[in-house]
Amino acid sequence: MTPLSHFLKQPLVRVLSVFTGPRTVYGWRNADGSFQPNTRVSTHTCIEGRDGLVLQDHVFVGHFNRLDGSNGLLIEEGVQVTNYVSILSHSSHRAVRVMGRRYIADPKPAGYVRRATRVGAYSFLGPHSVIAPGAQIGKGVIVQGYSFVSGAVPDFAILGPQGHGRPAVVIGDTRELDGPLLQRHPELHALYAQWAGKDHLRRALQAGEPGQPKASA
Repeated sequence: MTPLSHFLKQPLVRVLSVFTGPRTVYGWRNADGSFQPNTRVSTHTCIEGRDGLVLQDHVFVGHFNRLDGSNGLLIEEGVQVTNYVSILSHSSHRAVRVMGRRYIADPKPAGYVRRATRVGAYSFLGPHSVIAPGAQIGKGVIVQGYSFVSGAVPDFAILGPQGHGRPAVVIGDTRELDGPLLQRHPELHALYAQWAGKDHLRRALQAGEPGQPKASA
């Protein structure tokens, strides 16, 4: 399907989805005009600040998510966003809480957060997770469901929720998950190294060997 047909199809599918239910639509055009033919976005994902949102190719965004590009949001190649995920680049709750009724009238409310957010290549965001403004998630990361993520997240980290609204913590390394599978499929080594890097391929393969030390984050 050509970029033009994608462009014409998307509005129609979104209108029809009101009657047929959620649909995932192939093809995404960024504000700079770049077209990502293999990116899929649900008709029932809320997008705020589209001009500041950049999706690279092979991204999947499922149903009932919120993507906030108002202050810059980059979602890199191959990222999977499941369902009911919020990825934010601004936050007003603190400003509203401390300013009360004055918040609406003040052009520069105290405590208002505006920060660009990034999700690294081939990361996975589990359902009901919240990515806070300014979070910088590395590549190959797994964010487990119901996690609250803020700040910098290292490449290949597995994040798990602590509960009670506390930020998620690193509980594992995705290279340890990938190692055994890569050991069984050597034909995939070049593909993995292409996005992860040769050093990380070696770490994953080492982690996949029985009795070998696990890869470090």
